[in-house]
Amino acid sequence: MTTKLTLSVDPAVVSRAKRFAKRQGVSVSSLVEAYLASVSEEARPSELPPLVASLRGILEKADTEAYRKHLVRKYL
Repeated sequence: MTTKLTLSVDPAVVSRAKRFAKRQGVSVSSLVEAYLASVSEEARPSELPPLVASLRGILEKADTEAYRKHLVRKYL
């Protein structure tokens, strides 16, 4: 069962979304549904692809301040 949803979206965004959906062979509705599903519930690790699941939580013990300083030196 589906439910209609009315959205207000910039016309340029709609145009790009339609082109993207056509290239992917899906409808804009299915793109919006997939996006809303992905942001409305947290994926469980068992549902993630193995590579993505293996990366989950990898930065919890990382020295992010040192990496930030490295990036500042590299790009500024």
